[in-house]
Amino acid sequence: MKRVWAIARKEFLHVLRDPRSLGFAILMPLMMVLLYGYAINMDLRNLRVGILDYDHSRESADFVSRMTSGEFIIAEKYLSSRDEIEEGFRRAEFYAALIFPEGYGRRLQESPTSPIQILVDGADGTTAATVGSYLEAVSALLNRDQMRTVIGDRAQPIEIRSRVWFNPELISARFIVPGLVAIVLMMICALLTSVAIVRERETGTLEQVLTTPVSAVQVVVGKVLPYMVIGVLDAALVLAMGRHAFGVPMNGSWIVLSGYSFIYLAIALSFGLLISTMAKTQQVAMMLAQIVTVIPTMLLSGFVFPVSSMPKLLQVLAHVFPAYYYQIVIRGVMMKGEHWYPFEGGIMLAMAVLLLIITAKRFHMRLDT
Repeated sequence: MKRVWAIARKEFLHVLRDPRSLGFAILMPLMMVLLYGYAINMDLRNLRVGILDYDHSRESADFVSRMTSGEFIIAEKYLSSRDEIEEGFRRAEFYAALIFPEGYGRRLQESPTSPIQILVDGADGTTAATVGSYLEAVSALLNRDQMRTVIGDRAQPIEIRSRVWFNPELISARFIVPGLVAIVLMMICALLTSVAIVRERETGTLEQVLTTPVSAVQVVVGKVLPYMVIGVLDAALVLAMGRHAFGVPMNGSWIVLSGYSFIYLAIALSFGLLISTMAKTQQVAMMLAQIVTVIPTMLLSGFVFPVSSMPKLLQVLAHVFPAYYYQIVIRGVMMKGEHWYPFEGGIMLAMAVLLLIITAKRFHMRLDT
């Protein structure tokens, strides 16, 4: 054990004497939390809608008032002709246009049915679908009220009351920040450890390590320990920033989350060391770490986009990366209060053990060479 601690101490000194790596490891997670927490915002607000009202009736004004009663939709511009709609879409002045035909209010009182038209800018598919759905929901609400005035409360025999669990305000930061922990740990730990062995080879200190009476396992464990401490510190900083800056809840157990996080940390660190045994230079090692770990973790883990909506091939590929399982665990523990993830935890534990074994064997092979 003394040999492991000696190697770990030497690796700590390497990190402390490299202010760039230390700054990268400490400051980068905080910057990512702030940037991702504020920039990746799926809480759509103040969506602009153009109004073309040929009727100018009390009923059309009531529709617009209902539509803009919250912070979701705003009446950006009142139009005078249809020609202004396409021009407004081209200039991105509004996302949709609402057209009230002449006689809308009168027909609504007589029939009581009256057509209106909704035109949506489809350049941004997600926003277009959201705006269209919201305007249809406003129409459904007005239809319900109109039917009640005609034939009474019997017009709605089934009343739907919806409730959102775990994140009732639908604040996207509460979904983003827990997932960001997986990104930060994989990025920081894998990138830092990916140059651990390559750096010693380039500086000429690897030969000194090889002449000491240490085994390959002791070298690997000794090099993992310092970055394990940095990883724990980074995770704590991200979660603390998420709780204080964005109000991210913790409905589960910190102890349970720590256990799963240690397993995930071991995977990230082992991945980086494995890359370090394969690469010849630090630049190549960091490039491999980004391609093999960081980019797939960002895109295939469910961090922003659900894996179930991806093509089948990418869904299968996503299950290869540990971040997919850790995203499920950390969001489940923090937001849902769930503690027991035997499948995801077992997969991550198997990955950690396998990567440590492969890394130790590759380093042992390098000792022989």
